[in-house]
Amino acid sequence: MAHEPVLLHAMLETLAPAAGETIVDATFGGGGYSRAILAAAACRVIGIDRDPAAVARGRALAADEPRFTMLEGAFGELPGLLEAAGAAKVDGIVADLGVSSFQLDEAARGFSFQADGPLDMRMGGTGETAAELLARLDEAELARLLRELGDEPEAGRVARAIVRRLAERPIATTGELVSVVTVAKRQTKPGRSPATQVFQALRIAVNDELGELDRLLDASPDHLAPGGRIVLVAFHSLEDRRIKRFIDQAAGRVARPSRHLPLTTEATRARLRWLERKVVRPGEAEVQTNPRARSARLRAAVKLAEEGEAVAHGRAYGAAAGSVAGAWRAAA
Repeated sequence: MAHEPVLLHAMLETLAPAAGETIVDATFGGGGYSRAILAAAACRVIGIDRDPAAVARGRALAADEPRFTMLEGAFGELPGLLEAAGAAKVDGIVADLGVSSFQLDEAARGFSFQADGPLDMRMGGTGETAAELLARLDEAELARLLRELGDEPEAGRVARAIVRRLAERPIATTGELVSVVTVAKRQTKPGRSPATQVFQALRIAVNDELGELDRLLDASPDHLAPGGRIVLVAFHSLEDRRIKRFIDQAAGRVARPSRHLPLTTEATRARLRWLERKVVRPGEAEVQTNPRARSARLRAAVKLAEEGEAVAHGRAYGAAAGSVAGAWRAAA
């Protein structure tokens, strides 16, 4: 399947790139977002990816486009990567947190349950594979992982079946894992592989995806210039809840511990503001043409000027890309 960027038009409208800005595409993948941003404005784009294949695609783009820079690394390493690129502050950060079509469609990467291949799932090509992770965990640990990272309703049964199979012989391929899970499960949703949530849980664990997201979120306010936007596209509730909670906290929307106690200044000092608190989802037409967009959820915020900081004219009043873009300028 060809690479189709998810929520591309919504991302561009929300990000609203302007001439002279520096934008970070934290998940370069197939380059769909980066190319669209470069086409939308005379700006600089810095691509980040830990997948060697994606890095190669990015370097090919950089060879033809002087406004684009490709950096190899995980987006959780944002501070060090931006320092290496000479861009301490940027005007936008965008990330599509899903698995790219390139990764899913290459059976040898082990991400897909639809084609048999080595049980790998590593985005960066280094570290522990999914097969090695399965072999290392005991039944209780595996059940907890499947429950917490995959929301697998039959986590105990599936973990028990996997451990029993491993006691006989290794599970080395995606097809072998699908077979074990399919036999173990009592209930499946029509049109959905029984192994969907198991594969999600293993992929998240192998790549420390939630840890990487937390590091990106924590670093982003310090590296966004006043008026800078962060636009994030999540594909499951674990990511989406983290993003929503982080922006709420960074926007000063924190729960009062007691109605009798005042909120502290530190707790209420807002560094970000929601662009639109309501989540943006793909329309029916996009889902029909790109089924992988079905679960996508876009959320975005703008960096507020802190004491002593000025919002540059270009950042605050650049050409609007739509109604949401106007909202972030008013917020800034």
